[in-house]
Amino acid sequence: MNVFDENLKAHEECGVFGFYNKNNYNSSEMVYYGLYSLQHRGQENCGIAYNNNGNILFYKDLGLVSEVFKNISFKDYTGDISIGHVRYSTTG
Repeated sequence: MNVFDENLKAHEECGVFGFYNKNNYNSSEMVYYGLYSLQHRGQENCGIAYNNNGNILFYKDLGLVSEVFKNISFKDYTGDISIGHVRYSTTG
């Protein structure tokens, strides 16, 4: 195996960020800031899914993180665990 093989190099495609807590942090808001930091990994669309008392709820849309969540109050998106993504579409 060649350590300089092109197939083994990291590729910047998409980004995923998750947050789990047992305290009273708002996990969705924490994921929002994580996705904002990963925005360079995908600028096509984004979304956040969160656990609210055993129900998995989500919000997603096309656009940058700051645009998609511009009018969202994270006080309404509470839960102890959340995961989000930013997407960079590829072909093939």
